[in-house]
Amino acid sequence: MLILVLKEIVHRKTHFFLSVLSVIVAVALFVSCFTVGTASKRETSRLMRGMGFNLRIIPKDTDMTTFWSVGFSEETMPHEYIDRTSDYPGISYEHLTATLQQRVRWQGSDLILTGFSSSVTGKKKPMVYEIESGKIHVGYEISKKFNLERGQKITILGYDFLIERCLPESGSVDDVRVQMLLSDAQKALDLQGRINEIRAIDCLCLEQSEDAIGMLRSELEHILPTAKVTQVKAVAKVRNDQRKMANKYFVFIIPVVVIGCLVWLGMMTVINVRDRRAEIGLMRALGYGSNKISLLFLGKSVIIGLIGALFGFLLGTYLALRVGPVIFRLTANQVYPIYSLLVWSIVIAPIFSAFSSFIPTMIAVSADPVVSLRQD
Repeated sequence: MLILVLKEIVHRKTHFFLSVLSVIVAVALFVSCFTVGTASKRETSRLMRGMGFNLRIIPKDTDMTTFWSVGFSEETMPHEYIDRTSDYPGISYEHLTATLQQRVRWQGSDLILTGFSSSVTGKKKPMVYEIESGKIHVGYEISKKFNLERGQKITILGYDFLIERCLPESGSVDDVRVQMLLSDAQKALDLQGRINEIRAIDCLCLEQSEDAIGMLRSELEHILPTAKVTQVKAVAKVRNDQRKMANKYFVFIIPVVVIGCLVWLGMMTVINVRDRRAEIGLMRALGYGSNKISLLFLGKSVIIGLIGALFGFLLGTYLALRVGPVIFRLTANQVYPIYSLLVWSIVIAPIFSAFSSFIPTMIAVSADPVVSLRQD
């Protein structure tokens, strides 16, 4: 049967080439769209990170009027809360970071001393600077007012620190902030083992429940009894809307591309079977059964699908690797081949190729051979 299929391919080279081309286009577009779409999600996530944290876990006794006017809680909670939050399987979050901050007086001026955890005890890398122990990052207004420079040593609350970086102007409260390692801030403020905030970007899906913050508060209630959660709703909504928009676009474009190419392949099969009705009738008259003739055409479709899947994956991956880094500059180094798509392509493309050929093939082989020969 394989030899018969190969002879059929050689006999109808143009049809075979056009059919393979349709599968290559379908697979290539699917692979490239999927690969680039994955990069798009990563890029969107990186861009949304620039909006900042949208979840703030603070001590339960915090006076919210003071919190919103000052920008941080004046109360503290145990440092271990960040470990509990990280280890609890029911919490959905990204970029979990513990902070301790307090307004202090330094050389006659107020500044905000802020300590960040050196690494996130969570799922992703921190969104803040990695600061080494004994080093600090100084806000723009502070460095400008006191003529501070990188590499200079200063003393804050009786402890010596090396200025690792003088930050550029941000136009926010960060311009009067001195950032350091959390453990250094705890030591300088004499608040060992204490923090006053856990910041995170939540990834709870509002499509599942519009009361996402209620879900999170319920989850945290059992593990952080002296803490409460506040959500920057505007940031959370923008992140969620952007995520849903990207997903809807991806869900729409892939089926349209694949269905269009499959219709093309089906039409090619219809034309091939129609033009060869007399040949099929002759084969039936010579004793070839319907099953054998069906296997001839379906076997050809399977080979078309296999070849199209392989070359389609290569073409789609090539296009994604060339176009992706140009479009998604922030995550350019994360646009890479998704080899699992090759496996799926090899499995699915032959099935869809055979399916598109099934109906016209069944119609042709079920026709009376006498009628087919008479029409010729």
